[in-house]
Amino acid sequence: MTDGGLTRREWLAAGTFVGTAAVAQAQTLPAKASGNVKYSFNTSTIRGQKVGLAREVEIAAEAGYDAIEPWMGTINDFVKGGGSLKDLGKKARDLGLTVESAIGFARWIVDDDAERAKGFEEAKRDMDSLQQLGGKRIAAPPVGAHDKGPVDLMKAAERYRQLCELGRQFGIVPEVEVWGFSKALSRLGETAFVALESAHPDATILPDIYHLFKGGSGFEGLRLLSSAAVQVFHVNDYPADLPRDKIADKDRVYPGDGIAPMTEILRSVIRPDRPIVLSLELFNPQYWKQDALLVAQTGLEKTKAAVAKAAG
Repeated sequence: MTDGGLTRREWLAAGTFVGTAAVAQAQTLPAKASGNVKYSFNTSTIRGQKVGLAREVEIAAEAGYDAIEPWMGTINDFVKGGGSLKDLGKKARDLGLTVESAIGFARWIVDDDAERAKGFEEAKRDMDSLQQLGGKRIAAPPVGAHDKGPVDLMKAAERYRQLCELGRQFGIVPEVEVWGFSKALSRLGETAFVALESAHPDATILPDIYHLFKGGSGFEGLRLLSSAAVQVFHVNDYPADLPRDKIADKDRVYPGDGIAPMTEILRSVIRPDRPIVLSLELFNPQYWKQDALLVAQTGLEKTKAAVAKAAG
């Protein structure tokens, strides 16, 4: 890292991640969004209602989603309460849901060897649980480095490669996640560099509208990412009255209710050459005061309306 950014070598390497094929793809992008879209429900959206994992699955299905994105803490609580992940996974499938992703916080990126070893053990447990539930992917944010400052991106890439190798044991793909508020991997370019330099065939990035705004990356870079690079995309919006340095997770609003350039964003990530999972992820305490099913339904309606506008 240089002060405040990537080194010249890192920028040049990152460019290969969006190389000839991806750039050609970007140049031929359709003016309108079109593609195979799956709508997923990230359960942070109703976190405050504390309904539990089983009810979260039911709410996602009742609201009309195609998939669910639960949090590992809620999954662990379900198991501690005597629940069977395999049985719940079957119920989810019977209800027409897939578990496209989950949110975990294993410390895979940290420099301390002992702490990182514990992080990989946590990741192993998370992946085992997620496999039982029928999950496909798990978020890999820069937990443990987020409050310590910039990381060595080459070391992060090697550690992410190790995490991807661990995932292959369970059929779970770790998604290196952009965290806009973090002191590490706060920008799309840094995160793309880690995925690229991991040199792993399963490498994938998990971007988020709020985090791209918070971290200052903006949204133009999304169109440069290859079809394999982004499989799940977190959708949300942000209000006009909060500057980047003041806005927080709690300020996220439904897609279309803020000032994010939603049509531009969706036209960059929804493409005819790939499937994409749009997962609604909100943390708004005002929504947590409302009926959980109503919040889920409203979120899906507004997400679909934004997609329809981008395709129109």
